[in-house]
Amino acid sequence: MMAKSFFMSLVASPEVNPLNQKAKSIPILNPFDRYGRVFFFSWFGFIVAFLSWYAFPPLLSVTIKKDLNLSQDDVANSNIVALLATLLVRFISGPLCDRFGPRYVFVGLLLSGAIPTAMAGLVTNSNGLIALRFFVGILGATFVPCQVWTTGFFDKNVIGTANALVAGWGNAGGGITYFVMPAIYDSLVHSRGLTPHQAWRVSYVVPFIIISAVAVGMLLTCDDTPTGKWSERHLWAETRFNSVQFLPGMSPDALSTTPPSPEQPKSEKKLPDFPESGTQMDSEAVQVGLGEIVVAPTIKEATRVVFSLATLALAALYACSFGTELAVNSILGAYYLFNFPQLGQTQSGRWAAMFGLLNAVFRPMGGIIADVIYRNTKSIWAKKLWLSFLMLGAGCFLLAIGVSDPKSQATMYGLVAGLAFFIAASNGANFAIVPHVHPFSNGTVSGFVGAFGNLGGIIFSIIFRYGGVQYHRSIWIIGVICICVSLSVSWIRPIPRGQIGGV
Repeated sequence: MMAKSFFMSLVASPEVNPLNQKAKSIPILNPFDRYGRVFFFSWFGFIVAFLSWYAFPPLLSVTIKKDLNLSQDDVANSNIVALLATLLVRFISGPLCDRFGPRYVFVGLLLSGAIPTAMAGLVTNSNGLIALRFFVGILGATFVPCQVWTTGFFDKNVIGTANALVAGWGNAGGGITYFVMPAIYDSLVHSRGLTPHQAWRVSYVVPFIIISAVAVGMLLTCDDTPTGKWSERHLWAETRFNSVQFLPGMSPDALSTTPPSPEQPKSEKKLPDFPESGTQMDSEAVQVGLGEIVVAPTIKEATRVVFSLATLALAALYACSFGTELAVNSILGAYYLFNFPQLGQTQSGRWAAMFGLLNAVFRPMGGIIADVIYRNTKSIWAKKLWLSFLMLGAGCFLLAIGVSDPKSQATMYGLVAGLAFFIAASNGANFAIVPHVHPFSNGTVSGFVGAFGNLGGIIFSIIFRYGGVQYHRSIWIIGVICICVSLSVSWIRPIPRGQIGGV
């Protein structure tokens, strides 16, 4: 009976919270439902972004490196530049999501990154590769609208699961790419008769076509918010609560309890039943509901949000967790090839792909367990403790790999799989907390925290760059950093005191 109920929740239209119109379950297997459709395009849009964003490392260690006569430093520099572009665009895309809505930002980023992907065939030297990877790096910023979009459609009881699923399945694109790009390349060489010089360039036309098609589908078939257009979200709230005048740009700290004026616009669509007001509980519920309405950011408000301790703590932890994932993903194939040269480029790339593919399971586990903890404790501190435990575990596995530098394939793969669990689950647990922090400015918070993930990736990639082929030494250094950062921010409150809508 429980199994049947669980399966039905995956396909049935979800129950909706009347306060905010957010779904209380995730119709994962029902893309015909408006909530299921947004869920589908959130993770699928992110996964196809990876097809281009991470399309270079699988072919870079041998084929592209040889064709363009690249040095080890050139390869490392191109990895760093790709992360730098994502860092910058994530900072910008967060506030853009708050102003224009995540759907339009998502579509814009996909198309902006798809165009330079199709231009890979024009690259002839290291400088051209670095410039190209900078613009392709725009695709990495799709993570921000991906998370903001699901946060806007799914309620607090399942938001950790929703965010972790779309990000985890999307991040698995990093692993899938290690299979897809070499397969496309090998097919062009062996079945189509192209030379290696031609084949790797033609390979990048495939992700361009896929990304463009997904962006168009997202634009034509999905909604901005559960209540309709992004520009009308405030009008819906004013009519819905009928007791609070809430205008675009107004901070939740300035919420007024006076009724709206007679000339205030009314929504014409039929709204669901709402409990009678008048009790203290109803008043608190209304305040929470209004606190979740995203407002157009001002520079002053955005500055206050990003420099709050709660935001900075999550950003620092994400810099360590996702930063480690990015940096390790970019060198893992080369590390395997260095320690086990008998594998060759294709086999080492396939084994390296497993690190990214495990995101499909492990990142959702981090968010799902965070939701279970929250439903049973009603405590965001409990979510924070879960996140801290995962980060410390990740640091320990990094130390184990770095200190031992395994020469046995079984030992190496086992330790990397353990690291993948703690790293990916940490990412999922982090963005199970993000929606609670300044929910009226969720895009700004998500963009800032997400950008710090890339900042961590850049810092750790620089460590790998100067570590050369001594990959194990760089890995244990990163492990020490992760443990120190995790302990240093463990005391910070997970949400600001008195935050409206943050519970």
